[in-house]
Amino acid sequence: MGIGPGGPLDRTRRAEKAIAESRIVVGYKRYLDLIADLTAGKDLISSGMTKETDRCLEAVRKADEGHTVALVSSGDSGIYGMAGLAVELANREGKSFPIEIVPGITAAGAVAARLGAPLMLDFACISLSDLLVPWDTIRMRLEAVAAADLVTALYNPRSKKRTGQLEEAAEIFRKYRDGTTPVGIGTAVGTDDERIVISSLKSFLELDINMRSIVVIGNKSSKLIDGWFITPRGYRI
Repeated sequence: MGIGPGGPLDRTRRAEKAIAESRIVVGYKRYLDLIADLTAGKDLISSGMTKETDRCLEAVRKADEGHTVALVSSGDSGIYGMAGLAVELANREGKSFPIEIVPGITAAGAVAARLGAPLMLDFACISLSDLLVPWDTIRMRLEAVAAADLVTALYNPRSKKRTGQLEEAAEIFRKYRDGTTPVGIGTAVGTDDERIVISSLKSFLELDINMRSIVVIGNKSSKLIDGWFITPRGYRI
């Protein structure tokens, strides 16, 4: 299930209800910390980053034993989340039990709302992490969406060890868009660490951007209105 970007105000009632009805809650430790107010008295199973398959498999096994299990993802469970992996592993293991996929507010939507309305028209989401997808494939996708003039939300933009990908992405977009194109960065949205900054395509790399950030790059019609990052949909006004 998706628990939203972090804060309790961005959870859905459906997600909270599903957690309340579960005996076991499985997730990355940081995500379990974010829902600690909902998990008192429940069995918690956590692990660190890159252990997604292990967590998912444990959730499948517990569900097969007859337990009601909540497998939590940040944002939306079906957008860079665990929903697909859970279905795949249940099928691989030959397990058959009811599965409910509970959506949540994805990070791109949460950041967009804090920036203004940059995703009002067609847009794309691309993760810059090459742990699971080859960088050549990611580069091809960046080139395609940049050329198509799609507003683009970049997930996993930069880590301590991985900085060159965001620089190369910026270079690709600069081939197709003016340096003054608005770029918004939202970090840790919905938490006490939240930071929201609006910059430009020529300058945004100078900002503090990490794995908890989402970078939103505008298209040729995106603009700033009274401090809001807006991509007009085309209504006559």
